[in-house]
Amino acid sequence: MKHFFDRWKSDYAFKTVTSALGSLAVTAVFALYNGFLGIWHASLWHGTICVYYLVLVVLRTIIIAARKSADRTAEPERARARVCLASAALLLFLNLCLVVPVSLMVVLQKPVNMTLIPAIAMAAYTTYKIIMASVNLKRGKESSDRLVRLLRTISFIDALVSVLSLQNTLIMVNSKGDGSEMLTLSAITSAAIMLTVLALSVATLIAAKRDS
Repeated sequence: MKHFFDRWKSDYAFKTVTSALGSLAVTAVFALYNGFLGIWHASLWHGTICVYYLVLVVLRTIIIAARKSADRTAEPERARARVCLASAALLLFLNLCLVVPVSLMVVLQKPVNMTLIPAIAMAAYTTYKIIMASVNLKRGKESSDRLVRLLRTISFIDALVSVLSLQNTLIMVNSKGDGSEMLTLSAITSAAIMLTVLALSVATLIAAKRDS
């Protein structure tokens, strides 16, 4: 255990991959949970967000597995470059999967069954998540491992999606009516975050293409 924590503190790539493994497991459970709700309640939002998280699980699995296998090839950097390009293309597809669930959140059609106290706890966790993802995105840019940088970019995008979900939850929990008075704000902030997500995806794909 001591060896694990010593390596966690000193090896940034190891820390990134270990964190990605933890996120992968949590995301897989969350995807299955939303898939169940989508089927049980015939919910379009739960079904489409399930697809998004399943693709996210596949993407992280590919990167983590390929990073380890690339080291066993004759040209590990070239192998990583190919994986990075394929993963960047999948990342763009992943974010296109967000179009439907985000559109549903904009018009406040995401099912929300939550009171104020859990919503506040969700806000605290999301704030922590976006801060850590931002810090790690900046640190990841300094890493020489392109797959580590890609994992940090994916974590930052995932955190932005959490912000969208939090916004929708807070609007619905605190709204006195159906939340329609917040439609304009919801549309503007959702569009801004989606444009940021797509810009990151395109920039990642261009960089991967250039380095391949």
